[in-house]
This record gives sequence, structure tokens and C-alpha cells, in this order.
Amino acid sequence: MSGDLIVPDAARGMVVFVHGSGSSRHSPRNRYVAGALNEAGLGTLLFDLLTPEEEADRANVFDIPLLADRLLERTSWVRAHPEAKGLPIGYFGASTGAAAALWAAAEPDNAISAIVSRGGRPDLAGDRLAAVRAPTLLIVGGRDPVVVELNEEARRRLRADSRITVVPGATHLFEEPGALEAVAGHARDWFSTHFSGPQEAL
Repeated sequence: MSGDLIVPDAARGMVVFVHGSGSSRHSPRNRYVAGALNEAGLGTLLFDLLTPEEEADRANVFDIPLLADRLLERTSWVRAHPEAKGLPIGYFGASTGAAAALWAAAEPDNAISAIVSRGGRPDLAGDRLAAVRAPTLLIVGGRDPVVVELNEEARRRLRADSRITVVPGATHLFEEPGALEAVAGHARDWFSTHFSGPQEAL
């Protein structure tokens, strides 16, 4: 599976992006957020969760355990990479990718420092939500009422430190002027706050 890794000099942490259904590592929204994180001194990895052949089967796109397994494989790869070794790791998930991020973060031997969800479906992580230990920020659009409700429901099941941030006037894809900039700012601040220092690789 292809991926794009950027590690700025003196990076303070790594953020692995987990795209949603119908998207890929080329998502312009995720790339915009990744660029903002790079400017803030954070490394990023954007990668494809599925091969083109696997994407042809729509069931795979919504197979959260499968997507989480792929994410865990990439997380192990990042931990072993010479440029990223020892850095704290966070997940940035969008849509169904947020569920995969939370599912993977619930693994007991997967030390994740922070999670950010953009317009995500954290509810799809189900019972795994209670096992998540990483501080989690759920960003939703103010004009995306169904997803707001689903995020509120998921947050009630999270036992880790969590917060819901509503971007006023934004719809599901955050295409309104200033909406994506707000997402990037919230994500940058959340990761910067919780990337307090290097961690030992597991």
C-alpha cells in the first residue's frame, strides 16, 4: 500500500491519517490539514488503507476491523522508521477512518498519544470505545446534525479525556470558507498539547 511520509526537522510527534470511505491518501482536505501540522513541526503519514482491487468491494470500505488492522501495520512501520522512531504518535481520522483509528487505539499494546476525528463516525467503533486511552477530539460541523448526534453518543462511551468541538456553519465536508482552516487549527493545538515528549517504541 502506498503512502506519503513527511518528518520535519526536530519533529515533536507523528500523526497518521486515516481517510474515510470513498477517499484515499490524496484527499485534499486531509492533505491541507497535514500541511498545517507539518508547519507546526509535526510529522505526518498519509497512506491508502486498501489496494485498488480491495476498494472495488464496497464491503471492505466499511470493514472497520480490517481498516484498523491496516492502520496497526502502518503504525508499527512508523515506530520502526529511523526518522520517526521514539516520537509520540497520534491518529487523525475522517468519516469511517475515525472509527478505524479508535478501534486501533483500543489495542492494549498500541500506545497512542492523541486522536482527532473530523466529521467522523466514532460510533462505528462500538464497544471498543470504552477501551480507548488516548485523549480524543471530535470535530464536527454545526450544519451536520446527524453526525453531531452520533459523535455525542460516542463521546458518552469514551472513558478517555475527550471533547467535542463544533465548527459553526460547517457541513460534513467542511467546504465552507474558513471551515477547514478551523479544523487544522484545532487539530494542531490538540496534537501539540498531547505530544509532550518522546516515547519508547513498543
